[in-house]
Amino acid sequence: MASTVKPSPRIRRWTRLEYDRLIDLGVFQPGERLELLDGLLVLREPRGSRHAGTIRRVVAALRRAFGDAWQVDSQLPIALDPDSEPEPDVAVVPQDPGAYLDAHPSRPVLIVEVAESSYRVDREHKASLYARAGIADYWIVDLARDALEVHRDPGASPDAPYGWRYRSVVTLRRPATVAPLAAPGTPIPVTDLVP
Repeated sequence: MASTVKPSPRIRRWTRLEYDRLIDLGVFQPGERLELLDGLLVLREPRGSRHAGTIRRVVAALRRAFGDAWQVDSQLPIALDPDSEPEPDVAVVPQDPGAYLDAHPSRPVLIVEVAESSYRVDREHKASLYARAGIADYWIVDLARDALEVHRDPGASPDAPYGWRYRSVVTLRRPATVAPLAAPGTPIPVTDLVP
């Protein structure tokens, strides 16, 4: 019997500009939860009430910590690089109401993902993408372990999914506090972030 060699599937990667054009053309269904990660369209985790409630909690805590000088966005696009437009659960970007009418923010000072079933994606894939983009401060609210992971000090790492990872990862639990790198004088109790 002759064996058949099957070619590897070819993957079509998208740029951020192509992805934005598809959105403008109405290619995706209303409410379809997608984000562009390194050229691939990825379905986002569904939001249950605990996930959504935690996002609200994180947004409130970060608004208190950062004040009016910064904008705290929830699930809005970040122009991370030419091939990535994630929609993190929370991102802190420079406050400039007129600046984001023609382009998404590109340099957040803090990104927070809330992980329930998405922990592996958030810790491995998104962390590597955020590190590659030079995001200095990345936090994961880990609902399964009632903990906050603080990722800092991005650096090249050939074994990471996108060639970068955070060299410092610290897990915090109650009653610890954490201070954002961009607002070091305003420590936040972990209990304000992790329900």
